[in-house]
Parts: sequence; C-alpha cells; structure tokens
Amino acid sequence: MMSDVLISLSSFGAAEVGRHGQLFFAQLACAAGADSVEVRGELLRDPASELPALAGLASVYSSPERLWAEGGWLDSAALYRGIAAATTLGARRLKMSLGDFRASSHGSLWGLKVQLAETRVELVIENDQTAAAGSVPALQNFFDVADRAGVELGMTFDMGNWHWLGECPLQAAKAFGSRVRYVHAKGVQRLPAKWVAVPLADSLAPWRSILRALPAEVPCAIEYPLTGDDLLAVTSNEVAQLRALRAA
Repeated sequence: MMSDVLISLSSFGAAEVGRHGQLFFAQLACAAGADSVEVRGELLRDPASELPALAGLASVYSSPERLWAEGGWLDSAALYRGIAAATTLGARRLKMSLGDFRASSHGSLWGLKVQLAETRVELVIENDQTAAAGSVPALQNFFDVADRAGVELGMTFDMGNWHWLGECPLQAAKAFGSRVRYVHAKGVQRLPAKWVAVPLADSLAPWRSILRALPAEVPCAIEYPLTGDDLLAVTSNEVAQLRALRAA
C-alpha cells in the first residue's frame, strides 16, 4: 500500500503564508500532486473563516498548543480546540506535542481517554525539539505510562527534530517504528550555532535509512523549505521525489 504524500504548509515559510494565506498554498500543494496538506494552527490569521475554507484539503491539523501545560496538568481546553479545528477541516488527525508531562500527570490520562473517546479525530504525539517532550527516554516513558492506562496513542515521527536534542533518528525509528502513524520528512544541516531544516537531498542525516526504518504505509509530509521562482515546479518535483522514495 502506497502512503499518501502531504505538505506541511509551514514549508512555504511563515512570511509567505502570512502574505497569501494557507488556502492559497493548500491549492498550490494539490496542484503540485500532493495528496493532502497539514494545516498549521500557528499560521492561521482568521481561524473562523480560514478553517471552513480549507475544509476537504487537509488530512492533518497541527496545533501549536501542548497537550500538558506547564505544571503538568492536562490542557483539556487546548485539546478541545485542536479537535474542533480538525473536525472543521475534515482532517483525520490532530498533531500535538506532549508538553510538560510528569509523574504528577499520570492521573490525568483518564481524562484524556474520556475526551478522545468522544471524537473520531486521531491524536498523534510529535517529537518536538524539547528534552522534556522530544527525547527518546521522555517519549518512551510517556507511551509506556499511557499504554498501561489504556490510552493507546500513535506518534508523528519528525525525522529532523531528533538532531536538536543530540538524539539518533535511526535509534528512535527502531524504538517507535510500530507506533508511528505519520512522518514528517525533514533534512537537516548544522550551522555554527544551530541546526536548520533543509530538503532531504541536502541533508547531512542518513535520511534514506531513516525512511526505510519507518512504516511504509503511513502518510508522509514534506516539512522543509519549499522556495523558488517557479514554486509550483519546485513543489511538484519534491512531491514526486518523496512519492518515489516511499514507493521504493
């Protein structure tokens, strides 16, 4: 089964998305051959009008809010807002970061289970660029605790984010492969002061090996800069390349 190829709309750059809106780039992504897009909550200018306009074009909604707020309490309101946005879009998945999950948070997993039982939207937890919510040990601990509480959650595997924490993405793929429901394809390069996201072809990471270590049938999204004078051609080329890689 061939996986869908998506584009995270942040790939077009915050400034450009702010200028033209996510609907413009969602339509461009579809014209370039993408199966769907990931709508970014942090880039919405007017959610009340934009989300209905984007309905049917997105299969993932990315919430900028974290599931557990600072202090370790479950942010049920943030989860509700994420589910509501995904529902308006007709998106199957809601992507969120773990946030400040700690020992005192374990009891709140029951509330999460109840809230998720009331929706068809699938919550997937992403490895972000923070040690508390993006490292292999932190995520292994969370998923172990959640499993014991009867809360079975899938994962968004961001290929690049592990580098921000000095983690090995190949080891992470082995640790979480069976749990991965969605992949962020992202290359990385190291600048003197920081890591930056780049197209896969320009990446210093063993991205082919990482992709091969992840489930082949799950959706995979471009989440690296898409720029150029002929943006449609650039995007079409990147979509075709990722589709070929996933089919190989």
